[in-house]
Amino acid sequence: MTIPKFSNVPHSFHTELKQRISNYFKEVGKSTTGNYSLFIKAILLVVSFLFVYIHLIFFTPAPLWAILECIVLGGLTASIGFNVMHDGAHGSFSKYKWVNNLAALSLNFLGANNFMWKTKHNVIHHSYTNIDGIDDDIDAKPFLRLCESQKRYKMHRYQHWYAIFFYSFASLSWVLKKDFDTFFRKKIGNFENKKHPIHEYFVLFGSKLAYFFVFLVLPIMVLMNMKVHLITLVIITIIAGVKQHRSA
Repeated sequence: MTIPKFSNVPHSFHTELKQRISNYFKEVGKSTTGNYSLFIKAILLVVSFLFVYIHLIFFTPAPLWAILECIVLGGLTASIGFNVMHDGAHGSFSKYKWVNNLAALSLNFLGANNFMWKTKHNVIHHSYTNIDGIDDDIDAKPFLRLCESQKRYKMHRYQHWYAIFFYSFASLSWVLKKDFDTFFRKKIGNFENKKHPIHEYFVLFGSKLAYFFVFLVLPIMVLMNMKVHLITLVIITIIAGVKQHRSA
């Protein structure tokens, strides 16, 4: 499969749509980037995340309460991804570039890699949305069939029932496997994955190590119970994975 080429039409629908959106913001006098409402929401999400994490790890709540906090923490993880990281990586969180970069880096704190997300999402997904073989957002073969061009198996008749099971492990797979696969792959789909800057190697491994320390090593050191914490970590990542795909 070759990468599709799109015709460059001077007065295309896309061009007209962008112009009308730009005119709308000018007419209503609003900025295309975030305002105080967005910043307050972001602060509330981050502060809530830190509060729940600290209480869960350092104050050892009762089992039922701990499970509820794990569910909340998983939801907050996905919410920060959608409401802080996503807008920052798109450059729309703030009019200041350094603020956008800071917001985008929240993804690294949550265990994934902001640099690869920008490549896969901003460049590939938005340029070749839902094109099989290039946009790997729709690549869940063979368990899920997400477009008509993908091979159909008998089990796909029931994927609306079992899809949530695979989605529940999406966040964990992203942290442990997907970033490394895409970072070191020469191609993403049929899109050439160009050589990365040296500092991105340090960011990738450094942020992964920091994540494992904060969400695995430190809690085990504090709780002194590996089995209990692994259960809480699985609950958090399952909720984050399900919410991530249910909201996408």
